Amino acid sequence: MKQKRQPQNRQKPPSKPFYGPFPDARSESDVASDEAKHAPHQIAVPAALAGSGALDRLVETARDYARQATAENTNTAYAKDWAHYTSWCRRRGANVLPPSPELIGLYIASCAAPEAKAPARSTRALSVSTIERRLSGIAWHYQQRGFALDRKDRHIATVLAGIRRKHARPPVQKEAVLAEDIRAMIATLPFDLRGLRDRAILLIGYAGGLRRSEIVSLDHGKDDTLDSGGWIEIEDDGAVLFLRGKTGWREVEIGRGSAEHTCPVHALEQWLHYAKIDFGPLFRRISRDNKRALQARLSDKHVARLIKQTVLDAGIRSELPETERLALFSGHSLRAGLASSAEVDERYIQKHLGHASAEMTRRYQRRRDRFRVNLTKAAGL
Repeated sequence: MKQKRQPQNRQKPPSKPFYGPFPDARSESDVASDEAKHAPHQIAVPAALAGSGALDRLVETARDYARQATAENTNTAYAKDWAHYTSWCRRRGANVLPPSPELIGLYIASCAAPEAKAPARSTRALSVSTIERRLSGIAWHYQQRGFALDRKDRHIATVLAGIRRKHARPPVQKEAVLAEDIRAMIATLPFDLRGLRDRAILLIGYAGGLRRSEIVSLDHGKDDTLDSGGWIEIEDDGAVLFLRGKTGWREVEIGRGSAEHTCPVHALEQWLHYAKIDFGPLFRRISRDNKRALQARLSDKHVARLIKQTVLDAGIRSELPETERLALFSGHSLRAGLASSAEVDERYIQKHLGHASAEMTRRYQRRRDRFRVNLTKAAGL
């Protein structure tokens, strides 16, 4: 006779401790993606009020406005910073909330001098600027959760000061695209629809001293799309760009050039005519057969890729290996190129670029004023 098997008292395995607002099973990239959408918007109906459809709609509206408080790229970067920090805390069994200056001091020390046994993706020491940006991202996320992080606390401030003193390096600036460079770059482009678009992007970006995000955010007219970052008005003497930048709205005047093949306004008119654009995003994706412009707005990453590719095709800085040449140039090369090439009073460049201070403008002027004033000779030597 078979004996009845007694049920075993199996103990439920303990769940993993949860040391932050994110489950351990999710990857850092998933966390960062989700945070970029939701983290800045810890906005809800007050507990004292009863919920309703109207209040729920107001909550969504308030969250939409909160998303616009910082640039999309900033939100994405801060989300990655927070995901990295929370992952670092989880691996050490530390609580993320409430903020601990002592813990954050250890974290930034780990970023500057990674542990030898850390995962391979974490072994690379971060630059001082990246550590400072991560600290800003962490502080921002704590603020969204109702906590204040005192970055002047000695556990953070003294460690960061030591990191700056030991590891700080001169800032690495991207190479400026000068006038002869931009002429060589546009000469590599064909005269098909894609070539017309890319030529207009390079010339408008250069003559306007624009960031790549500003270039692709432009619409044909005012209020054409919800995600518009500005619009353009073409006049007889040139074009006026109305831009929503980091410092607010500003107007940028782009005059007509001295030659038709290098005129940014003419290049833009050609693109708009053959792409048949009279409404919506100014710069768009193109169909695979290269015969029509699509409705989708172009990504700002295309601008960076375009600059790098045309720099290679034009043979700029050909004395260097290809990898070094690619690393030298980026979207900011157009902005720095205008500031370095335009031989006009500095205050006009400052206004054109939308800088709040002349000091910021001078950072963009690559070697423009070197030795223009020789104090050695002026001192009698």
